[in-house]
Amino acid sequence: MIFIQTLIFINGCLIGSFLNVVIHRLPLNQSVVTPRSRCPKCNHLIRWYENFPVLSYIFLRGKCSACKTKISIRYPLVEILVGTFALNLFPDVINHNSLVIFAYFFSVSCILLSHLLIDLDHQILPDKINIYFLLITLPYVFTNYDLYFWLVGGIIGFFFPLLVTWLFYKIRGQIGLGGGDIKLFGILGLLLGPFGIVHNIFMSCMFGSIVGIILILSKKMNKETPLAFGPYIIVVAALQIFLPEIFDLINPFSI
Repeated sequence: MIFIQTLIFINGCLIGSFLNVVIHRLPLNQSVVTPRSRCPKCNHLIRWYENFPVLSYIFLRGKCSACKTKISIRYPLVEILVGTFALNLFPDVINHNSLVIFAYFFSVSCILLSHLLIDLDHQILPDKINIYFLLITLPYVFTNYDLYFWLVGGIIGFFFPLLVTWLFYKIRGQIGLGGGDIKLFGILGLLLGPFGIVHNIFMSCMFGSIVGIILILSKKMNKETPLAFGPYIIVVAALQIFLPEIFDLINPFSI
């Protein structure tokens, strides 16, 4: 069992290494397949033995082997985190006797992590990730939930934020939520259902408002500074999907 768990963790780290490429390249409209990874500072081609998840970072002491530029600690942390996702979700294979369920929720965890870091860096939620999320979610909800649950959830998740954004634009002349946020709400609505997505909308807005007020009061931003809203949607969704017990404890709208 320990051997299997170690293998699962290592494979998760390998996928985390690929996610690092996705997170870096996708917002720049670059291919995530080619060319091979290079140091962004000196353009040094990363050799195969410099590309082992976590271990290479330790071996290189967190620096490029050519120019000695520091490598962000985020790279090994993402690899470890994705490995942990795989390890923690693997019991679902035993409990449900289904690799499909494991693959789906592991993919969801990777999607949410990628969206989170990209939005923090670039304030966008890429359509390519949302499309992938939609494509894997539709067959899952179609086979596991009734029509009312996922269809109404998806409609509320997409059209309610769209309506609020449209009204905000008409009243203030400014775009409220970005298109990526609205699409993510819609996809999450399919998975969380009508009540789940309503809870997500209000909880993410509440958390976003609290953080925004704190940042304004601490003068780290002003009212005109754009604030990435995706992370709040994602954190709330991650709690709803993976840690529902914790979400129920902090959810003021739960009955």
